[in-house]
Amino acid sequence: MALDYRFRDPSLVDLALTHRSVGRPNNERLEFLGDAFLGAIVAEMLYEAHPNASEGELSRLRAQLVNGQALAVIARELELGDRLRLGPGELKSGGFRRESILADAFEALIAAVYLDGGFDACRAVVQRLFSDRVAALPRSSKDAKTRLQEHLQALGLPLPRYELLASHGDDHAKQFDVLCLVSEPLVVEAAATGSSRRAAEQEAAESVLSRLLEASKD
Repeated sequence: MALDYRFRDPSLVDLALTHRSVGRPNNERLEFLGDAFLGAIVAEMLYEAHPNASEGELSRLRAQLVNGQALAVIARELELGDRLRLGPGELKSGGFRRESILADAFEALIAAVYLDGGFDACRAVVQRLFSDRVAALPRSSKDAKTRLQEHLQALGLPLPRYELLASHGDDHAKQFDVLCLVSEPLVVEAAATGSSRRAAEQEAAESVLSRLLEASKD
């Protein structure tokens, strides 16, 4: 895989591939910028590819594509590890193979494209790199509670707990407040309100699953 972009300012590439272990300047600021553009462009691609998906489903799909592990795979395909500038400690410990360092460098490189060629160039690069990945995503019809349960089971973790917090309103328009709680690998909870207890549980489960997937990026 090639980035398929020619830089007018090669120093931006050098900066994007310079880890903080080298000192300053390094790629941390570019990483921050690249993360934002990458998330926005992939979100746009998913929005267009999945016109019937809910906000929670789109968030889940985006988290699958832009988490640290997934970005490290692309960085390896681009052979960024061979071009990283690392301090002596990171070199000795094999930092050029570390997922977090590779993912950060990839995000920084996306920002470098933006600064060098503008948003349209940045979007074009991201679309080339992610178009096949977006197309390969499964179109799941499973509900949020099922997906959350399967996610936790795959990690060997306890199932979520659902708690009815309150119910209010007239009988013909009753509303239910429900809490969904996951205690491992970190405590994540979300409350939701629905016209039925099941609907509220589904909404709360969607929020918890999205937060767990977002956390897996870090």
